[in-house]
Amino acid sequence: MKNFIHIKGISKHFGDFVAVNNVDLEIAQGELFSILGGSGCGKTTLLRMLAGFEMPTSGSIEIDGVDVTCQAPYDRPVNMMFQSYAIFPHMSVSRNISYGLRKDHIAKKEINKRVDEMLQLVQLSELKDRKPDQLSGGQRQRVALARALIKRPKVLLLDEPLAALDKKLREQTQFELINIQEELGITFVVVTHDQEEAMTLSDRIAVMDHGRFQHVGTPKEIYEFPHNRFVANFIGTINTFEGVVTVVDKDRISVYADEAGETLTALGRQLVDVGQQIEVAVRPEKIFIGKEKSGDSDDVCIEGVVDDLGYLGNRSLYRIRLASGKIVQVSSQNRRRSITRFLEWEDKVWISWKPQSAVVLLD
Repeated sequence: MKNFIHIKGISKHFGDFVAVNNVDLEIAQGELFSILGGSGCGKTTLLRMLAGFEMPTSGSIEIDGVDVTCQAPYDRPVNMMFQSYAIFPHMSVSRNISYGLRKDHIAKKEINKRVDEMLQLVQLSELKDRKPDQLSGGQRQRVALARALIKRPKVLLLDEPLAALDKKLREQTQFELINIQEELGITFVVVTHDQEEAMTLSDRIAVMDHGRFQHVGTPKEIYEFPHNRFVANFIGTINTFEGVVTVVDKDRISVYADEAGETLTALGRQLVDVGQQIEVAVRPEKIFIGKEKSGDSDDVCIEGVVDDLGYLGNRSLYRIRLASGKIVQVSSQNRRRSITRFLEWEDKVWISWKPQSAVVLLD
């Protein structure tokens, strides 16, 4: 896929406050790209600059080889779907979807043809005459999506598109959105604070904090190989151990961590030195838990006590208290049906993980 959107050195200042700080980004044609971050990180400001609703303080934006930095929103080959959906309550589904085409004075025959295509695409053909107050939240979301797509923009910008939906409907709609995007081949840029939503939807994700990108990559790259502590902690749950490097052997690093009471081994691609202070991190689902010590001599093994536990149906969560008092979170899949618990509070246990499951964090 060729690069379609080029963002070069974009910054946006509001007085002394820097909302977006010298950002560079390239998005491929037909990509479903998400900008992920917490409130106030600059993601919505960046989206509004792409749409033309905010002018950058510095930098440039190109879409399909055309510099659109100073273009008005209506001159850009983009459309935007707002978090609130902003559909007209007095219009039917069909009238809402066709609104942009009618404003552009497109021929009625062409309008009807495109509306029918969009209704089929978003599976609302049977509801075309209903008003918004007769629709569910998911159906209103699809009306807003169809209205944004009917003008055939080169880029669709989506601001927290699923935030108004409940969890189950949000999960279902995520896959509907993916299917629609793949069928149309339009470049989607999604802004969201929801990590799970970004991981499910995206070809690639940019994790944003304080106006800068901390990591840009595929969902798997960001989750399994985070660039820094912020990304590791922001995406999902992770256990970290501070320690001192004791051995560096090719791509294997040994780190003594007081809070673990053990030497931890990790596969580290970074250049580190003996005596350097670093963190070793491991995800809860990478950790095995049992009443017996692992028989694999290569495993990292630590003894602890069950401090707390929770049953979530498909998995159980354990909080394991080590001798130092540090709490380690472990996620274990419930593969067998049982009315009794495998572990109870205050049980003595061993936790273990493979060296390749650990991540070395330097900053």
